[in-house]
Amino acid sequence: MEKIAFWNNKGGTGKTSLSFQIICEYARENPKKRIFVMDVCPQANLSELLLGGLHQGGSDNLLKRQGATPRATIGGYFQLRLPSPYTLPAFVASDFITKPSEYNHFIPSNIDLLCGDPLLELQSNAISTLANTQIPGTNTWVAIIDWLSDFILQLDGVYDVVFFDANPSFSIYTQIALSASDKIMLPVMADDSSRRAIQNAFSLIYGLKLPSEIYTQYAFAEKLKAASRPLPKVHMILKNRITQYMGPASAYATVLNSIDSDVESLLINNPDIFTFKDIKNGVINIRDFQTTGVVSHARGCPFYFLSSGRLDLLGQRVQVKEEYRLNCIENIQEVVSKSL
Repeated sequence: MEKIAFWNNKGGTGKTSLSFQIICEYARENPKKRIFVMDVCPQANLSELLLGGLHQGGSDNLLKRQGATPRATIGGYFQLRLPSPYTLPAFVASDFITKPSEYNHFIPSNIDLLCGDPLLELQSNAISTLANTQIPGTNTWVAIIDWLSDFILQLDGVYDVVFFDANPSFSIYTQIALSASDKIMLPVMADDSSRRAIQNAFSLIYGLKLPSEIYTQYAFAEKLKAASRPLPKVHMILKNRITQYMGPASAYATVLNSIDSDVESLLINNPDIFTFKDIKNGVINIRDFQTTGVVSHARGCPFYFLSSGRLDLLGQRVQVKEEYRLNCIENIQEVVSKSL
C-alpha cells in the first residue's frame, strides 16, 4: 500500500485544490485500484470538494457525516482514541469511512474518504499533552504518532494507495499524518515566503539547518529514527500557478531559480530524503487554473468531468473555455504520470 501526503507548512499554495484534481485523475485512470483519502485538516476543504463542493452541498454532506454515530470523520476516530491513547481499542475502520460517489456523482467510485473535522483543533492540545506525558516503559509520543498507522493497518489489503491532505502547520495531527506516509508532494508558489517555507519544511521534517543542537533531540526526524520509524521522502515539488509568474520582466524568475538551486543543493547533500535524483524528475510546473479551477472546485467536479461553455454557478452564468479546461487536464495528467 503506497501512502502519499500533500503538505506544505505554508498555507495558500493550492495544496487542497491540487490534491483534489490529482487524486480524482489518478482514480479515473486506474479504475481497478482502491484509493483511500484521509483528510487530516480541520478546515476539511478536500472533504467538502469530494462531497459535492459549494454547488452540490458539500458542506451540508460533511455535517451529516459529522452527525453520524459514530462520528464518521478523523475527529470521530481520534475521539475514540483519547480515553485510552497508548493502547489500541477495538474499532471497525469502515464505521468512519465515507464513499464520496454516493454524495457526488462526479467522483470515481473507487475513492473512499475519512472526512476532515474541525474537532481536530479542539483535540490538538489534548493529543499534544498525551504525546509528551512521561510514563515509565511507554514511549507515549510514538503511541500517539501511530494513530493513523493503526487505522491503516486494519485496512491492509483493502486499498492500493492512501492519500493524506495534511494541514498547513506542523501540529501534532500533521505529524501523525506525515509519520504514516511514505512520500510527500510539496506544492509551492513562486515567492520568497514559499522559498522560506521549503527551507522550514526540511527543517521540521528532517531536522536540517536547525538553529542549535539543543533542538535536535526534540526534532521530528530524531524521534522517528529513535523509534526505528522511517521518514517520508519528498516525492514531488509542484510549482503551482506558474503562469502567474511568467514573462521576461518577472521578478519571480529569480525566486523560481532559487527554489531550484535550494533543492539541487539538498539533492547533493541529502539524497536519501528524496525519491528523485534530479530536478527534471522531481519538479513540475503547474499552470494557474483561473476560472476553470474556480468552477471545478465550486461544483466538486474534476477537470475531466467539467463541461466547457457558459455554466450555472449558484445562479450566475460563468464561462469555462475549452482550451483552458484541456490545458488544466493535460497539466494534471502530467503530474499523475510522473508521480503516481
